[in-house]
Amino acid sequence: MKILVYPFCFLLLLINLTISAQEIPRFEIDSLWPQIPLGDNWLTGGLGGMCVDRRDHVYVLNRQNVVPEDLDGSKLAPPVIELDPAGNVVRGWGDPELLGGRLHDCHVDDELNVWIVAAATGYIQKYSQDGSRLLMQFGEHGVYDSSDGTRQGSPLNSDRAQFFLPSAIDIDKSNGDVFVADGELPGGNTRIVVLSKDGEFLRQWRLYRAAGEESITQLPHCIRVSNDGLVYVCDRRADRIQVFDKQGTFLRNIDVVFTPLTLPGGRNSGTRGTAVVLAFSPDPEQQFLYVINQNSVMVDVLNR
Repeated sequence: MKILVYPFCFLLLLINLTISAQEIPRFEIDSLWPQIPLGDNWLTGGLGGMCVDRRDHVYVLNRQNVVPEDLDGSKLAPPVIELDPAGNVVRGWGDPELLGGRLHDCHVDDELNVWIVAAATGYIQKYSQDGSRLLMQFGEHGVYDSSDGTRQGSPLNSDRAQFFLPSAIDIDKSNGDVFVADGELPGGNTRIVVLSKDGEFLRQWRLYRAAGEESITQLPHCIRVSNDGLVYVCDRRADRIQVFDKQGTFLRNIDVVFTPLTLPGGRNSGTRGTAVVLAFSPDPEQQFLYVINQNSVMVDVLNR
């Protein structure tokens, strides 16, 4: 029987061993999570993102980019997979055509609605907890915020709820405002967008560039809103996290460092940027940041 090897972010769900205001959290890999075989002998493709609800259920975004010969008797897993804390599959759901290509980020709000961003699209979506209903869609399907409405057009960064290669989403718990990082790849938009919970455009801003930094490509690759009302954004190509207030005022940088190395074949590391995903520690103060450092292929724990 074929042994299924799942992508690293599936297996690296970490157990927090210590968390307090004084101690640095330590983690170990739970090699038995999730329960295998997954679902009905499912096989996933690349995993675009994951999010956790208030019950500690984990939602995994499966891009389904599997060639038929790789299935080898397995079944292609659905785009969205919900797992309970023990790693058992609760359900899988999602219409790939409706969700769009290159699933990239998700967020589960306090009412257990699931918000999903697909980076190859021009929209964001809100689903019921079981995925049976599309509750809202901000941005038109098949349309991009570009000069001609297509992916080949020039990015506009316009004052409206239409997107161009969005990368991440988070919800402000205090009022339901929707924060979107709109700009996953060069050639798309390069902004942070704030919408009301009903989809009304409220404001936008770009990553901060100090004097001499103007040439650094703007790629806001993740976004999270903290309990104390700050907005943390992955400034991927500048190897750092940028912190703003909720109105978009720049406050400070948090560097995400790495040691350059030469990989087999002569390719140098560090060409795509360090900070790509972040999360807060679960304590009320959210003292620590957990950052996926793409260049180092590690999870960095930073004091917020």
